Amino acid sequence: MFGLDPFHLWTAIAVTLFAGFVKGAIGFAMPIIMVSVLGSFLTAQQALAAVILPVLITNIHQALRHGWGPAWQAVVSYRWHIGAVLAMIPVSAGLATLIPQWLMYGLLGLPITLYAVWQLTGRSMVVPLHHRRRAEIVTGIIGGLYGGISGIWGPPLIVFLLSTNVPKEEQMRVQGVVFFLGAAVLSVTHIQTGVLNADSLPFSALLVIPAIIGMAIGYLAHDRLDIAQFRRWTLILLVLTGLNLLRRALELF
Repeated sequence: MFGLDPFHLWTAIAVTLFAGFVKGAIGFAMPIIMVSVLGSFLTAQQALAAVILPVLITNIHQALRHGWGPAWQAVVSYRWHIGAVLAMIPVSAGLATLIPQWLMYGLLGLPITLYAVWQLTGRSMVVPLHHRRRAEIVTGIIGGLYGGISGIWGPPLIVFLLSTNVPKEEQMRVQGVVFFLGAAVLSVTHIQTGVLNADSLPFSALLVIPAIIGMAIGYLAHDRLDIAQFRRWTLILLVLTGLNLLRRALELF
């Protein structure tokens, strides 16, 4: 089915279920987890295509979990970051087959890992209020450039949100809004590039089911976390994300 043997098909379903759980609990990392594992038995473009619909649908749910009003307020409050992400994804998507993947993974993985480790050791890195807009735009540009190439644009946003000490529920909502808008642009862009097509779309649609189930379970864990636990697990996940990106960079080098 979908050109996969039963083992790889069920592996993809199980990985998506786990990725959905992590997303429900912490609010991000679904594409990173899925691309990392699916990329071990699919081509980079096939793995990217498989991720698109699960990410799109789960982010809609995450963004609207507390209603349209808070979601719209998140759009207004983080418009500079959102605008930069949406502008850069189409620009970089056309470069997906031109820029070495190892270089992009390495350039993203190293600073993310260093930042998260720095924070976990008890050191603070807070963005001053008068630099907020600049930080929003810069992290949006970085996220958008990586998003079009790899389908991963979340880590720069997470760094920005952690550095501005936003409340737990706001962080989850903002992540959902930004990730949904980015996923929508990415979907349209990769329909045009041919990555998402009649062959890859059904498999991506199938993976929506375990993604939603996993996310519902993850919400139960999220609601039990206080802000300190939430931030700690977010940083731990960022470290793992960064190390995984570095691993992939070394493998592809």
